[in-house]
Amino acid sequence: MTRRLAVLAALTLTMTAGCADGRTGPSAAPSPSAVPSATGAPWHDEIAPAPAGTTVGGKGSGCELPLTFSIGPERTAKPIKAPEGELGELLGEALTRRGGATVQCEVDGRAAGAGFLRVWLTDQPATDPRPALEAFVAGDAKASDPQYRTVRAGAVDAVEASWITTNELIEEKNREWALAVPAGDRTVLLAVSEGLIAEANDVLPGYRLAGRTVAVAG
Repeated sequence: MTRRLAVLAALTLTMTAGCADGRTGPSAAPSPSAVPSATGAPWHDEIAPAPAGTTVGGKGSGCELPLTFSIGPERTAKPIKAPEGELGELLGEALTRRGGATVQCEVDGRAAGAGFLRVWLTDQPATDPRPALEAFVAGDAKASDPQYRTVRAGAVDAVEASWITTNELIEEKNREWALAVPAGDRTVLLAVSEGLIAEANDVLPGYRLAGRTVAVAG
């Protein structure tokens, strides 16, 4: 009896050690509702959201959408309309439509040195966030190395992407981010990018604030 107890104790210790060092047993999948914590490129989750200022997305907010979100101080939202005229329509098509989505408005953060956050809406109903986001990324002919993950946007599951885009004129590579949020029968995309005067530390605080304060209209 004593020998059997000793063997059982030894087996228990072996199994406990195996779980502790991660060499046996499957690891639990992270909950999509957890706040992501991937530091460094491409996600930079260590960058905190900007402090909340005003809310946009509702009627009279300057950017009417099927959802609302907060923007930081020194940022203003305004609708984007395609230029008129034949040349304007051609330019507008290139600047306001991309991968099955049309830009609705932009949040101008230049006063805070934070560049722009642009908001897009899928053209077709019943477009799920992941396909909508993949089409949006593919709409950039200079995009490379796209990465995707599931995150939470406010109280809903969303999909986030990050990729590299190349400016061949100045031979510069910049990183971009976009969040696809289901809202009613459409998907809303929030997108920011690095540029000549804006880096990750500049554009991500406002983008993180928007993503974490999303509220889908009832």
